[in-house]
Amino acid sequence: MKHLAVALVLFLFVYQKCCAGAGDGFIRTRGIHFMLNGSPFYANGFNAYWLMYVASDPSQRHKVSTAFQQASSHGLTVARTWAFSDGGYKPLQYAPGSYNEQMFKGLDFVIAEARRYGIKLVLSLANNYESFGGKKQYVNWARSAGQYLTSDDDFFRNSVVKGYYKNHIRTVLNRFNKFTGKLYKNDPTIMAWELMNEPRCTSDPSGRTIQAWIMEMASHVKSIDRAHMLEAGLEGFYGQSSPHRLNLNPSFNIGTDFIANNRIPGIDFATVHSYPDQWLSSSNNENQLSFLNNWLDGHIQDAQFVLNKPLLITEFGKSLKDPGFTPYQRDMLFNTVYFKIYASAKRGGAAAGGLFWQLLTEGMDSFRDGYEIVLSENSSTANVISQQAHKLYQIRKIFARMRNLEMWRRARRDQRMARNRGKPIGK
Repeated sequence: MKHLAVALVLFLFVYQKCCAGAGDGFIRTRGIHFMLNGSPFYANGFNAYWLMYVASDPSQRHKVSTAFQQASSHGLTVARTWAFSDGGYKPLQYAPGSYNEQMFKGLDFVIAEARRYGIKLVLSLANNYESFGGKKQYVNWARSAGQYLTSDDDFFRNSVVKGYYKNHIRTVLNRFNKFTGKLYKNDPTIMAWELMNEPRCTSDPSGRTIQAWIMEMASHVKSIDRAHMLEAGLEGFYGQSSPHRLNLNPSFNIGTDFIANNRIPGIDFATVHSYPDQWLSSSNNENQLSFLNNWLDGHIQDAQFVLNKPLLITEFGKSLKDPGFTPYQRDMLFNTVYFKIYASAKRGGAAAGGLFWQLLTEGMDSFRDGYEIVLSENSSTANVISQQAHKLYQIRKIFARMRNLEMWRRARRDQRMARNRGKPIGK
């Protein structure tokens, strides 16, 4: 209750800085907060990259519906998924500018079902890795068109490749959903667009290539759609703009810069991923949790005091394939992430939520990667997830009540002023 009391005080500060909101269902940013219909919004959510892929087969769509139903019943409000599948098996885009309508209908269905269950979507537009095509497929398409390219990182530099990618952005944002009757760019079910899943450019560790690419692509997205938020898809590694933070990075440089990349005006909020079990695989569980605490503390502070933007932890998890894994270790990691988010939220800070990797439902064994959470099977972790959802809901509910009280007070004050203006002066 003491924590919620702090939130009560903070509401007045937040409310005075923003209007009550348009009430149109779009999530927007106000300083370091997400706002939905006039109240702060906190994301407790999940990753499910497979949604479009599975939904492209009408006989399998019940798995998407079940996943959303189970997620909603546990208080989850945001899903992050792929809006790309380039070349290869069951592609969305089978050649530059050429699309598979059946796959697009799968994505249409995902958006419609998310709307049905009250879940917002973060849609990623490309992949850094080869799975589902990735930047490698774009580069290969350009090579086939006569471009001389020496690296997959030419995705970020070559004008022909960038033209292919810009066309994909334009196609997805302007897609007419056959289930909802809305253009994607007009649908508030979509919370945000993501430029790329984990962009990396190891051929230019200075970070200049990624910086220029994000600036160009953010401007392109915003020229088509100014209603939705945009994020870059970053893992959160620090770069040359913040040398005092480089000690927080794992021991590799992948050409991104958490501060510089997220300072770009078209980027509405910052993101961070966290996989201590991968990045510090030779360390024990205690050291991995210590890294996680420092990693999150640094990014939450910088989002608030340097970037002045919300921070969404868009991927985190622990693999059951880790040596000595126990469900308790995974629950400890989830609780660590969730505590950082809640502690920040109750103070009015920049941590705006977290999305674990990854949610599956029953009968999806071929999608298991060690990080999977099946809510009906992983009861202890499901309980941790539900508790976090309840905590964040309580904060949002308190803010909503205070907003209504403030609106009522303003209405009463306006009524008194109107009556006073109508009174005669003197005799």
